[in-house]
Amino acid sequence: MEENRYRVIIIGSGPAGLTAAIYTSRANLNPLLIEGNQPGGQLTITTGVDNYPGFSEGIQGPQLMAEMKKQARRFGTNFLSGEAEEVDFSNRPFTIKVNDKNYKADSIIIASGASARFLGLESEKRLIGFGVSTCATCDGYFYKDKEVAVVGGGDSAVEESLFLTKFASKVYIIHRRNQLRATKIMQDKAFKNEKIEILWDSIVTEILGEKETGVTGVKLKNVKTGEISEKRFDGVFLAIGHIPNTEIFKNKLELDEKGYIKTSHRTQTSIKGVFAAGDVVDKVYRQAVTAAGTGCISALDAERFLESEKI
Repeated sequence: MEENRYRVIIIGSGPAGLTAAIYTSRANLNPLLIEGNQPGGQLTITTGVDNYPGFSEGIQGPQLMAEMKKQARRFGTNFLSGEAEEVDFSNRPFTIKVNDKNYKADSIIIASGASARFLGLESEKRLIGFGVSTCATCDGYFYKDKEVAVVGGGDSAVEESLFLTKFASKVYIIHRRNQLRATKIMQDKAFKNEKIEILWDSIVTEILGEKETGVTGVKLKNVKTGEISEKRFDGVFLAIGHIPNTEIFKNKLELDEKGYIKTSHRTQTSIKGVFAAGDVVDKVYRQAVTAAGTGCISALDAERFLESEKI
């Protein structure tokens, strides 16, 4: 095979991409995996992972991703540091540009993930994984009998809040407006839950705490009065949405209204031979294990595609 041409190129190195790499490399497809600007994906900014099967005592997010990478490398996956800058799906082999160099592939698996929206605070970056979280399902368990805050006002924020009431003694929703954006049924659930209190017309201007101590509280600003106050919390959950990492796929693949890649027939995208897996497709569950599952499916789909095309 010509230089820089592969049977499979995988874009993304989170659970979906690395699982796809493990399966395609074990099928002797010698995949190339493009790691992206955050090798390992969102789990590299997660501390304890207690809900990934197979680790009875839990595992650190970066360690889990390092183990998955070692496993993929063991079976022959080729790794490329850098970010996919441009793609051409108009002809096969497909072309991907990385570090100003073109790479060609007979099939593509896109596992570029999604990025959580952040408030843009220095303190939030410093404390991510140390009391600041973007996933209640992942981290809610750690806040038994503690008071936590959820920032946001849509369905996601209310869902996260309701989930957190299973563990926390009190959940405060911090919202910049005087009414929620969530659907009425979700609002009703929040208003009826005695553990949930809403702090209206408020924005977080700083998250208080240190890595050693974790989050201790937040500074709030009332957007109507301008009043600044401090409130104690043991954890802060950001629920202001996710952005799928699909910028380079606009006008190349069919995306939905929020920018997620549309798939049909398992992981097949709108272009034959191009598959998508993980959070770049999934806007509902967004779990490491579900991402890994679709990564496996995408690899099997790619293998069957190559066989059917006799490549």
